[in-house]
Amino acid sequence: AIYGFINIMLKAIEDEHSDSVAVAFDLKAPTFRHKMYDAYKGNRKGMPEELAQQMPVLKELLKALGYKLIECPGWEADDIQGTVARFADQNEDMHAYILSGDKDLLQLVSPNITVILAGNKEQEHYDEAKFFEKYGVKAEQFVDVKALMGDSSDNIPGVPGIGEKTALKLIAE
Repeated sequence: AIYGFINIMLKAIEDEHSDSVAVAFDLKAPTFRHKMYDAYKGNRKGMPEELAQQMPVLKELLKALGYKLIECPGWEADDIQGTVARFADQNEDMHAYILSGDKDLLQLVSPNITVILAGNKEQEHYDEAKFFEKYGVKAEQFVDVKALMGDSSDNIPGVPGIGEKTALKLIAE
Protein backbone atom coordinates (compact mmCIF):
# COMPACT_ATOMS: atom_id res chain seq x y z
CA ALA A 1 0.00 0.00 0.00
CA ILE A 2 2.81 2.41 0.87
CA TYR A 3 4.59 1.74 -2.42
CA GLY A 4 1.40 2.21 -4.45
CA PHE A 5 0.37 5.38 -2.60
CA ILE A 6 3.77 7.01 -3.00
CA ASN A 7 4.05 6.08 -6.70
CA ILE A 8 0.60 7.48 -7.51
CA MET A 9 1.25 10.66 -5.55
CA LEU A 10 4.73 11.29 -6.96
CA LYS A 11 3.47 10.78 -10.52
CA ALA A 12 0.76 13.40 -10.00
CA ILE A 13 3.21 15.83 -8.42
CA GLU A 14 5.63 15.38 -11.31
CA ASP A 15 2.93 15.64 -13.98
CA GLU A 16 1.45 18.82 -12.54
CA HIS A 17 4.73 20.43 -11.43
CA SER A 18 3.24 20.99 -7.99
CA ASP A 19 5.05 23.41 -5.74
CA SER A 20 3.02 22.74 -2.59
CA VAL A 21 1.56 19.46 -1.40
CA ALA A 22 -0.70 18.56 1.51
CA VAL A 23 -1.96 15.07 2.26
CA ALA A 24 -5.22 14.60 4.15
CA PHE A 25 -6.15 11.55 6.20
CA ASP A 26 -9.31 10.37 7.92
CA LEU A 27 -9.18 9.76 11.64
CA LYS A 28 -11.02 6.97 13.46
CA ALA A 29 -13.19 9.49 15.31
CA PRO A 30 -16.80 9.85 14.18
CA THR A 31 -17.48 12.74 11.82
CA PHE A 32 -20.30 15.26 11.87
CA ARG A 33 -22.02 13.07 9.25
CA HIS A 34 -22.06 10.10 11.65
CA LYS A 35 -23.67 12.35 14.25
CA MET A 36 -26.32 13.53 11.76
CA TYR A 37 -27.12 10.09 10.34
CA ASP A 38 -26.44 6.98 12.44
CA ALA A 39 -26.36 4.69 9.40
CA TYR A 40 -23.68 6.76 7.62
CA LYS A 41 -21.14 4.30 6.20
CA GLY A 42 -22.90 1.63 8.27
CA ASN A 43 -22.38 -0.97 5.55
CA ARG A 44 -18.59 -0.58 5.48
CA LYS A 45 -16.15 -2.96 7.05
CA GLY A 46 -13.20 -1.52 8.91
CA MET A 47 -9.81 -1.06 7.31
CA PRO A 48 -8.02 -4.39 6.91
CA GLU A 49 -5.42 -4.84 9.64
CA GLU A 50 -2.53 -5.29 7.18
CA LEU A 51 -3.40 -1.90 5.66
CA ALA A 52 -3.97 -0.19 9.02
CA GLN A 53 -0.48 -1.27 10.15
CA GLN A 54 1.04 0.57 7.17
CA MET A 55 -0.63 3.91 7.87
CA PRO A 56 1.75 5.13 10.61
CA VAL A 57 4.73 4.18 8.41
CA LEU A 58 3.21 5.98 5.42
CA LYS A 59 2.60 9.11 7.50
CA GLU A 60 6.18 9.11 8.80
CA LEU A 61 7.51 8.66 5.26
CA LEU A 62 5.40 11.55 3.97
CA LYS A 63 6.64 13.78 6.81
CA ALA A 64 10.24 12.76 6.12
CA LEU A 65 9.74 13.70 2.46
CA GLY A 66 8.60 17.15 3.63
CA TYR A 67 4.89 16.94 2.89
CA LYS A 68 2.26 18.55 5.12
CA LEU A 69 -0.18 16.07 6.69
CA ILE A 70 -3.61 17.31 7.69
CA GLU A 71 -6.04 15.46 9.95
CA CYS A 72 -8.99 16.94 11.80
CA PRO A 73 -11.27 15.17 14.30
CA GLY A 74 -14.89 15.20 13.13
CA TRP A 75 -13.98 15.74 9.49
CA GLU A 76 -13.13 13.37 6.66
CA ALA A 77 -10.09 13.71 4.44
CA ASP A 78 -12.47 14.69 1.62
CA ASP A 79 -13.67 17.66 3.65
CA ILE A 80 -10.09 18.74 4.26
CA GLN A 81 -9.21 18.39 0.58
CA GLY A 82 -12.24 20.45 -0.39
CA THR A 83 -11.44 23.17 2.14
CA VAL A 84 -7.83 23.49 1.00
CA ALA A 85 -8.84 23.46 -2.67
CA ARG A 86 -11.40 26.21 -2.13
CA PHE A 87 -8.54 28.54 -1.14
CA ALA A 88 -7.22 28.13 -4.68
CA ASP A 89 -10.69 28.59 -6.09
CA GLN A 90 -10.82 32.02 -4.45
CA ASN A 91 -7.39 33.07 -5.75
CA GLU A 92 -7.01 33.64 -9.49
CA ASP A 93 -3.24 33.10 -9.28
CA MET A 94 -3.56 29.57 -7.85
CA HIS A 95 -4.63 26.22 -9.20
CA ALA A 96 -5.31 23.23 -6.99
CA TYR A 97 -5.07 19.60 -8.02
CA ILE A 98 -6.97 17.14 -5.87
CA LEU A 99 -5.71 13.58 -6.14
CA SER A 100 -8.15 10.96 -4.91
CA GLY A 101 -9.87 7.74 -5.79
CA ASP A 102 -13.20 9.15 -4.60
CA LYS A 103 -15.57 10.38 -7.33
CA ASP A 104 -17.45 12.48 -4.75
CA LEU A 105 -14.66 15.05 -5.01
CA LEU A 106 -15.61 15.73 -8.64
CA GLN A 107 -18.16 18.22 -7.30
CA LEU A 108 -15.19 20.51 -6.54
CA VAL A 109 -14.08 20.90 -10.17
CA SER A 110 -13.91 24.58 -11.08
CA PRO A 111 -11.78 26.94 -13.17
CA ASN A 112 -9.07 26.76 -10.47
CA ILE A 113 -9.55 23.16 -9.31
CA THR A 114 -8.74 19.99 -11.25
CA VAL A 115 -9.61 16.65 -9.73
CA ILE A 116 -7.35 13.75 -10.60
CA LEU A 117 -9.04 10.40 -10.09
CA ALA A 118 -6.36 7.88 -9.31
CA GLY A 119 -6.88 4.39 -10.62
CA ASN A 120 -4.67 1.33 -10.47
CA LYS A 121 -3.06 2.10 -13.83
CA GLU A 122 -4.23 5.51 -14.99
CA GLN A 123 -4.92 8.92 -13.56
CA GLU A 124 -7.92 10.70 -15.06
CA HIS A 125 -7.88 14.52 -14.96
CA TYR A 126 -11.18 16.35 -14.64
CA ASP A 127 -11.47 20.02 -15.44
CA GLU A 128 -14.80 21.72 -16.15
CA ALA A 129 -14.89 20.67 -19.82
CA LYS A 130 -14.01 17.03 -19.13
CA PHE A 131 -16.56 16.83 -16.32
CA PHE A 132 -19.35 18.24 -18.48
CA GLU A 133 -18.35 16.00 -21.39
CA LYS A 134 -18.60 12.89 -19.18
CA TYR A 135 -21.64 13.76 -17.06
CA GLY A 136 -23.62 16.39 -19.02
CA VAL A 137 -24.05 18.62 -15.96
CA LYS A 138 -21.84 21.17 -14.23
CA ALA A 139 -19.60 19.98 -11.42
CA GLU A 140 -21.45 22.05 -8.82
CA GLN A 141 -24.62 20.12 -9.79
CA PHE A 142 -22.99 16.77 -8.97
CA VAL A 143 -24.09 17.03 -5.34
CA ASP A 144 -27.70 17.18 -6.57
CA VAL A 145 -27.12 14.11 -8.73
CA LYS A 146 -25.72 12.25 -5.72
CA ALA A 147 -28.66 13.36 -3.58
CA LEU A 148 -31.13 11.89 -6.07
CA MET A 149 -29.30 8.63 -6.69
CA GLY A 150 -27.93 8.13 -3.19
CA ASP A 151 -24.53 6.67 -2.43
CA SER A 152 -24.39 2.99 -1.58
CA SER A 153 -20.72 3.19 -0.58
CA ASP A 154 -21.64 5.69 2.17
CA ASN A 155 -24.97 3.97 2.91
CA ILE A 156 -26.92 7.10 1.94
CA PRO A 157 -30.32 6.38 0.44
CA GLY A 158 -31.46 8.25 -2.64
CA VAL A 159 -34.83 8.46 -4.30
CA PRO A 160 -36.12 4.92 -4.87
CA GLY A 161 -35.76 3.88 -8.51
CA ILE A 162 -33.36 6.71 -9.41
CA GLY A 163 -29.87 5.67 -10.46
CA GLU A 164 -27.00 7.70 -11.85
CA LYS A 165 -28.31 7.79 -15.42
CA THR A 166 -31.76 9.07 -14.43
CA ALA A 167 -30.36 11.49 -11.86
CA LEU A 168 -28.01 13.00 -14.45
CA LYS A 169 -30.87 13.32 -16.95
CA LEU A 170 -33.14 15.03 -14.42
CA ILE A 171 -30.48 17.48 -13.26
CA ALA A 172 -29.42 18.26 -16.85
CA GLU A 173 -33.04 19.08 -17.68
